[in-house]
Amino acid sequence: MESLWNRITKFEEFETLEDDIQVDTAVIGAGITGILTAYLLKEKGVETVVLEADRVASGQTSGTTAKITSQHNLIYQKLIRIYGIEMARQYAWWNEWAIRQYERIIEEKEIECDFIKCSAYLYSQHEDFRLKEEAEAAKALGIDAVYGSICELPFPVKGVAEFRNQARISPLKFLKEIVGELKIYENTRVSRVERIREGETRLYTRYGTVTAKHVVFACHFPFVNIPGYYFARMYQSRSYVLALKHADQFQGYYLGVDEDGCSFRNVGDLLLIGGGKHRTGENREGGKYRILLERAKEWWPECKEVARWSAQDCMTLDGIPYIGRFEQKAQDWFVATGFGKWGMTSAMASAGLLSDLITGKEKTGGEIYSPQRRISVEAVKEFAKNSIITAKNLGKEIISIQKATEPEIKESPIELRLRCPHLGCRLAWNPDERTWECPCHGSEFQEEGYLVNGPAQKGMG
Repeated sequence: MESLWNRITKFEEFETLEDDIQVDTAVIGAGITGILTAYLLKEKGVETVVLEADRVASGQTSGTTAKITSQHNLIYQKLIRIYGIEMARQYAWWNEWAIRQYERIIEEKEIECDFIKCSAYLYSQHEDFRLKEEAEAAKALGIDAVYGSICELPFPVKGVAEFRNQARISPLKFLKEIVGELKIYENTRVSRVERIREGETRLYTRYGTVTAKHVVFACHFPFVNIPGYYFARMYQSRSYVLALKHADQFQGYYLGVDEDGCSFRNVGDLLLIGGGKHRTGENREGGKYRILLERAKEWWPECKEVARWSAQDCMTLDGIPYIGRFEQKAQDWFVATGFGKWGMTSAMASAGLLSDLITGKEKTGGEIYSPQRRISVEAVKEFAKNSIITAKNLGKEIISIQKATEPEIKESPIELRLRCPHLGCRLAWNPDERTWECPCHGSEFQEEGYLVNGPAQKGMG
């Protein structure tokens, strides 16, 4: 379904790669992470191309709620407990840096993208002690955060944690103003990556190849399974958004920390309400949009839906993104993935970290994001849980849609191979999106079997 951002911003088309070329750095993926990485590399004088399987910002970037914030749910108290205050301070520093970088680029380029400085709030209707702890932890790490109990929401809350000097943006308006400076190839899916020797990697596409000294995997979920083994270290989570007319106008934006908490932010005279999150492939009953609208009607009986969409987020084992060298033995490959629900700020942090690594001007303070960081006890538990889910979803290979139980697809006459072509997990039907989803790693397919999102590199059938 088309997001609000897609409705208000259209991109010019870029050419498809049809030759064999050689560059310093090749970035795979033209979402906000790939674009920002290429942009900062260009600022540092590095020759870079971006290779996109579809169109610029056609993936998860178009599904964001576009909050530029260092407020990432209840993260800082956990980081301090697991990794210590110095590592936690790195996470806080890079996210605060990311906010300032957006502001810098927007001011320098005089970009009209509805950039608004505001506060970001966490709220709970049931408890306050975790919010107090989070505000105190964030403040100890250098973030301007305070705890309170008063906010703009139309229902009572027990408490709120306010992060000041955050921002919101119209993401595609922003990207449209910077992509013209970059060398981008659209409809250029990278099918294979071959490391020929140290400092030389060849990327294969349908009509041409790219030979590069450095490769950046900014394609949401890395499609290369070995090395890296990211398929065993992440899963994907889907959440849903409604754009509403005739709802409240908030000065800040809000995220509920309760299990059924919603998020809220305004875009012009519209209000975006988000929620209904679930592991990809676990929404067989559907009804996520309906539930969101019913809740909205409780607060604003006259509100009207004008757009709806969903997005997927890569979730790491410990809740911290993987940003850095792809793998210990592949020092000239880099990755940015696992942003959870915080892609806007993590994308800019990734661009800063990776451009530093590639140019050899590495700042201290990126260890918290390293894909090679130590494994916590919580991460081990998540790994075990994911392994069980993966094993459960390895099953019968060929199923006729006519025999499926979902009423929405009984009428379909075609027979599909309902295993994900990525690693063979059994697919599940999402009636809200009318797509097939992989519960193991989050690949998504249209009803007819065409690929929507990876890590799979081809459709079913």
